[in-house]
Amino acid sequence: ERGVIFDIGHGMGSFDFEVAKAMLAEGLAPDVISSDVHLYCVDGPAFDILVCMSKLMALGMPLVEVVRAATQRPADAIARPELGALKVGGIGDVAVLRLQPGRFTFVDAVGASLIADQRLVSNGIVIGGKWWRNQAPDHNETERFEAHAHHTHVEVAARHFGR
Repeated sequence: ERGVIFDIGHGMGSFDFEVAKAMLAEGLAPDVISSDVHLYCVDGPAFDILVCMSKLMALGMPLVEVVRAATQRPADAIARPELGALKVGGIGDVAVLRLQPGRFTFVDAVGASLIADQRLVSNGIVIGGKWWRNQAPDHNETERFEAHAHHTHVEVAARHFGR
């Protein structure tokens, strides 16, 4: 009502399952879901936007609301509504997603785990009318995440880029 846009901005230290559960229980779902992926969280806990979206679904946010919070609402927030919807004559860049069943362990920024029985994965994308298919993606990366709580930013950067 006052123009405040709530974004989870999941990065290295800004997403906690317990806080998210309490907020969702009170009816306060994020308006926007973003990954805030950068050097210190690309190897976990954020990984990518699909992991962030899957975490919100695992916490009980409906799929349609999760997709809206990662597409339409961010486009509206930056005053570019033509980017957040598919329509005749509009921009046709699309991510083709599917729900993959299985057992997935998601980790938040404080190291807590959440087990889910499904997650979003990408089958490919369409950009400028051209289909780009994913090459055998590995969807178990969340199982391998170890919290960086005892590592400095320099150590994380050195591990990522090599010494």
